[in-house]
Amino acid sequence: MAVSLERVYRFSAGHLYRRPEWSDAENERQFGRCSWPPGHGHNYRLTVTVGGAVDGRTGFVVDLALLDRLVRERVVERLDHRMLQEAIPEFRADGGGKIPSGENLALWIRDELRDHLPPGVRLLAIRVGEDDDLAATWVREAGEPE
Repeated sequence: MAVSLERVYRFSAGHLYRRPEWSDAENERQFGRCSWPPGHGHNYRLTVTVGGAVDGRTGFVVDLALLDRLVRERVVERLDHRMLQEAIPEFRADGGGKIPSGENLALWIRDELRDHLPPGVRLLAIRVGEDDDLAATWVREAGEPE
């Protein structure tokens, strides 16, 4: 029987919503104050949900120390107290130009963690909360690659 486990992490980071090919006016129309340099920051709340069978010896789905180390090394240490468009190549204007939205951040975190979990442990969801009333969640769909 599979069980899911949620673990919460926190980090602080800044971002700027801006398309370099757009005028200042177009950026402001689309992104509002989020387009104003130099950007703004959030105290992010990251919820990682994994699932799998409960180990009969330990009673756990995953070794929490291992999960914590993985999230800390692949996500938190790379983003904490950084500007997202500088810390993540895909968010740089010269590296793909994705807007560092909560939605895109959730997908980036999924990609950073998905292939590094121990055998038998599946990544089920990533929730990135910018504040108490705004969060983006990626949820693994049936048939989606492990």
